[in-house]
This record gives sequence, structure tokens and C-alpha cells, in this order.
Amino acid sequence: MQLPRGPTRRPRVVIIGAGFGGLEAARSLRNRDVDITLIDRRNFHLFQPLLYQVATAALSPGDIAWPTRSIFRRDKNLTVLMAEVSAIDISARTVTDGRVVIPFDFLILATGAAHSYFGHDEWSAFAPALKTIADALSIRERLLRALEQAEFSTNPVERRRLMTTVIVGGGATGVEMAGAIAELEHRTLSGEFRNIDPVSARIFLIEAGPRVLPSFPEHLAAVARASLQSMRIEVRTGISVTDCNARGVTLAGGEHIDAATIIWAAGVAASPAGAGIGATRDRAGRVEVCPDLSVNQHPEIFVIGDAATIVGANRSPVPGVAPAAKQMGRYVGRVIAARIRGERAPAAFKYRNWGDLAAIGRKSAVVSLGRFQLTGYLGWWFWGIAHIWFLIGFRSRVVVAFSWWWSYLTSQRGARLISDRDRK
Repeated sequence: MQLPRGPTRRPRVVIIGAGFGGLEAARSLRNRDVDITLIDRRNFHLFQPLLYQVATAALSPGDIAWPTRSIFRRDKNLTVLMAEVSAIDISARTVTDGRVVIPFDFLILATGAAHSYFGHDEWSAFAPALKTIADALSIRERLLRALEQAEFSTNPVERRRLMTTVIVGGGATGVEMAGAIAELEHRTLSGEFRNIDPVSARIFLIEAGPRVLPSFPEHLAAVARASLQSMRIEVRTGISVTDCNARGVTLAGGEHIDAATIIWAAGVAASPAGAGIGATRDRAGRVEVCPDLSVNQHPEIFVIGDAATIVGANRSPVPGVAPAAKQMGRYVGRVIAARIRGERAPAAFKYRNWGDLAAIGRKSAVVSLGRFQLTGYLGWWFWGIAHIWFLIGFRSRVVVAFSWWWSYLTSQRGARLISDRDRK
């Protein structure tokens, strides 16, 4: 089956992926004289930077996800399809999910990335990563269920294991997750159990590199580490994980940490979409793109966001973060618009790093915006305002702001539900 092309023959742009990059590309083209098809295997856009707050019961999934159709409901030249592309035919210029064939004149791959277990995919069963709402809900239930099981355990060794969490990876995700878990267990749940004290729950943050937050200036990373340690989080740097299993993790050197909950926040690998176009890829599976983000010998195909690799102005790879994906999406939209109008293409893509932010917990964050840097309480306020600003829709901004305000005043978190789906 092939989708009808309509009575007019305008340039057809197909965007695969409704993440930050894909969404921004669609937005930049929606007022152009083109027909856009936005394809994603889910029917919503997810604000991933706050996904860890769903995993730690601070927010509900609906607070950080929006139906893609509602975002573009007024854009008559844009069609949203919920499908998973299974094949790309470069010569025919079509994509398909096995049922529907969709033609394109320009193709934008914004398929993102998944976590990499560095050749140990079997660890995923014991150490889930955090990329989707399903991941967040699974982690939330593991955390809460472990404490519920500890409440009636009479074995002190098993109780200690159930009350231990290990986060592998000391980047922004790992640091924010560790701080949020500490807030949940040491503050929110304090006094709610009778046989255990969640305040005594142990949290380990393991980082193979020499320090946490490697993308931040060294002194801010040191501030972050001190904040984590003040929250009774044990930070281990310069040591790697050599095994994950149902009983916990083993570190280089042989030390084993008994833990019921392990969370993977280390390493990413690009989606396999790049393999479907025969492009050159790096070791992480990211497509090596040209300066205009197109694929070598295929100027009609673009790859953006976590699925692409390109060297920035400082000769280092453009980071796989939301701001970079959004900048790529806007840039590719301008390139396509210029080509359609027969105008001169924009200069080569240049990533502008506006800064890095990481929240560590209640009243604590580190913010690096070039020479402008904040820590502690002021950093925490700046982090919160920045994230609320970039949420989609007035309702989401109000709901998230109120949830944070209520949690700040009461130390309570309302999304502490355990379903039956992860019962073991």
C-alpha cells in the first residue's frame, strides 16, 4: 500500500523520530510550501530531561509527555503517523513500516539513541536504563517494591540488600537520579514504615571516569560530588563495573555491592536506523554526517541528534544532548527551505553550547553557562525555571511548577504507585 500523494506535488519531507530534533525540524518547516510526514513509533513527544523525576515519583508521565498530533493539530501540511519504520529504499526514495510505503524528497533521521552496556547486553535484565516512560515506571516500581519487601524481611543481610541502590554512570542523568532517590528515601518516605527506616537506605553512584559530571568544569563537578556526599550518597569514581546480576554489581578489583536496585546511566549507542541507509558510522553506531548534516553522497538525507556524529568548532564531537538536537533540527529545516527556494544554503552547522545544568537534589544544582556559573540554592532555582520554560504547553508548565512547589513545601511525592506488572 502506498499513501496517496494528494492533488498537488509539493516537496515531500519525511521525518523519522518525534524527539527534540525531529520536533524542531518539523516546526521549522511547518510554514513552508512542503508536505511533511512525521513518523514515530509512539504517539507522543517525551521531555527526557525530566524522565528521572517520573522514575523517582516526583512527576507523573503525563506531566512530561504530549500527544504529537496535538502539537501539530493546526498545521495542515503536516501528517503524523504512529509507525515503526522497518526499511528505507534510497534509490526509490521511500520508507516503509511493512504496510505503508511513504515517498520522500527529503528524509530526516532523528531516531535518537539507546543505552549501551558495552558488550554486556545481558546486564539490561538487572540494570534497566532510563530512556522511555516504561523504563521510568519500571525503575520507580523496583525502588518502591524493594522497600516494601524490606519492611517484612527478617533477614538483616537481605534487608540491607533490598535497601541498597546502585547507579552506574556519573553523568548528568546519574547525578540527578542519585539525588532524587536520596530525596525520596531519606526525606519523603521517612517515618512511613514501621520495621525499617528509609533514611538508612544506601545509595551508590559508580563512575568509571576520574570524576562525576565530566562535561562540567572541574570545580563544579567537585561541588556536585560534595553535595551528593552530603546527602549520604557514596560516590565511587575511577572504577568500572565488571558484572551485574540479580544480587548486585561487581566492581573492578573484585568488590561486590549487594543491591536490589541497579540503574544504568552509562554509555549510549545510536539507533540502528543509520545501518538502513548504508552510511559510515562510528563505534557507537552514529552516522558520520557532512557539515550540513546530510549523508555523504546523499544530500537529500539528513541525520540529526543522537543518531549523528559531527565535530564541533572546538574539534570535539557535538554532544548528544537536547539543545544540540534542537539546533540540528532547526538548521536542517533552514537547509531544506533554502534548497526548495533555490537559495544559497546556510553555512555549515555550528553547535552553540549555551551551557550545562544538573540538579543534585533539594536546593542544590550546578549551572555552567560559560562564565556565568551557579551552585546551590540559586543554581537549583535557575535549573527549575529553565526546565519549566522548555516544557510544551501552558498546562504542563503549571502542573510541573505546582508539583515541585508542593514537594518543596511538604517533601511529599504523589506518584508513588506500584502496579502488578513488575511483580516478581
